[in-house]
Amino acid sequence: MKIGILGVGHIGKTLAQRLAQAGHSVKVANSRGPHTIEQDVLAFGARAVTTEEALADAEVVILSIPLGRIPGVAPLIAKLPEETVVIDTSNYYPFRDDEIEAIEAGQVASLWVVEQLGRPIAKAWNAIGSASLAHKAAPAGTADRIAIPVAADREKDREVALALVNDSGFDGFDAGALADSWRQQPGAPAYCTDLTREEMDPALAAAEKDRLPKRRDLGVAVMQERLGDGTTNPDAEWGVRLVRAINM
Repeated sequence: MKIGILGVGHIGKTLAQRLAQAGHSVKVANSRGPHTIEQDVLAFGARAVTTEEALADAEVVILSIPLGRIPGVAPLIAKLPEETVVIDTSNYYPFRDDEIEAIEAGQVASLWVVEQLGRPIAKAWNAIGSASLAHKAAPAGTADRIAIPVAADREKDREVALALVNDSGFDGFDAGALADSWRQQPGAPAYCTDLTREEMDPALAAAEKDRLPKRRDLGVAVMQERLGDGTTNPDAEWGVRLVRAINM
């Protein structure tokens, strides 16, 4: 497929590499221009382009930017054909995105994104940590392959997102409609806990919406206390264990 990826942070970078390696035609863009995109992002054939070029003729557009920046790309996304599949990977973190009143009042983050863009989306790759995405891919059929929940309202969006999750090295798991995608938001048992397909369904079912913000903020506080001083930085597996302890 022809795929345009906006954003080449930890998630966007890995998706560019993995989907190009799987045989897709991938173009990547960021807000600073194609000359600023590192060569390792392009190692498997993805091409660095402008944002407008990344969207041109794309069958799939993957938004891998902070949720708070989505309104800024909405005018460009509005020009896409209706049949283009748009997949959002973002999560709401108030310390980074500033407080968004509607989400603070209980609106599902994915539905807020739909309102900003004025079009349907799929939600995928938001419920896996960047280190797990980069290092834990496995061929289909591998025992204990990690599953990634996918939510969407249009059947085409769901089918394409599930297939691309599989191409990225993980089991795509149908998590239902966007209205239920809060079950894969930060603070939920399915969020960044590296679950298998068999474990994913009960984890989604166990989510308690009112408890998510407190669990999300607790995880952020613990990580911020441990990270950044160059001496106590834990490894990626510590992060998975932490989130499992808090969210599950």
